[in-house]
Amino acid sequence: MAATMLNTETPAQQHTLLDQYPTVELVNVLVDDQLNAVNAVRAAAPRLAAAVAAALPRVEAGGRLIYVGAGTSGRLGVLDSVELYPTFSWPHGRAVALLAGGTDAMFVAVEGAEDDLEQGAADLRSLNITKDDVVLLIAASGGTPYVLGALRAARAAGALTIGFANNPDAPVAGEAEIGITLDTGPEVISGSTRLKAGTSQKIALNTFSSALMVRLNKVHGNLMVDLKATNAKLVLRAIRLTSFATGVDEAAARAVLEQCDFHVKTAIVALSKQTGVEQARALLEAAHGSVRQALAS
Repeated sequence: MAATMLNTETPAQQHTLLDQYPTVELVNVLVDDQLNAVNAVRAAAPRLAAAVAAALPRVEAGGRLIYVGAGTSGRLGVLDSVELYPTFSWPHGRAVALLAGGTDAMFVAVEGAEDDLEQGAADLRSLNITKDDVVLLIAASGGTPYVLGALRAARAAGALTIGFANNPDAPVAGEAEIGITLDTGPEVISGSTRLKAGTSQKIALNTFSSALMVRLNKVHGNLMVDLKATNAKLVLRAIRLTSFATGVDEAAARAVLEQCDFHVKTAIVALSKQTGVEQARALLEAAHGSVRQALAS
């Protein structure tokens, strides 16, 4: 009996003459199909919320976020992991990405790497997984052997496993403690999951990690107050955020930020409470990093 074709691999019926479309129509079709990625993530929102709720106590206890994937899915995991440090001051060592084929696969396809179930398990075990770790397993097909190997090793270690797949009833979602199905259906260019399947994964990962960081008190109101000012652009952003949150001018904001290594949270509390940066740090520590609670104390 022939294997059932995955939704993500099934040729789309409505664009069989895609290569003959005028360029403007071609571009419009490709863009419009991305709306299906948004709809797929929206449908999975309850599962994403459950994943955030389950991950929160683990990371509060010191656990790491560990991303596992191959090809486009793996690269999207790498992207999410590296962006957490400048955006939320999340430590590099607590956002780890495993990519089938190793770091070289970020830039060049490593043939066959995704098919190695045992390597996925070995790479995961090499991280000395604990029960507080949260492992995000990403596979458009939902059956990538490398990812499944890592998933099974993570479950054996007692870590929280969250599986992202783009096909219904996929093993990666079914075997994970929390499965998230992003049912994007056939691609306009048949089988090219770098298109809307990849877009849905990017949205889902952004949503998960951003929501988790909000729950970890790294956002005040809707302001990114725990950024790491690693370049000139982010230094200016820190000044503007502090000024906006406190009502002081940018010169006053910069003066206090320079005393606290441009940590926006500390500057907001110091300026709002009219106290020194050390007292502001103490108030934030007592409030578990919540600017709102520190200001109310």
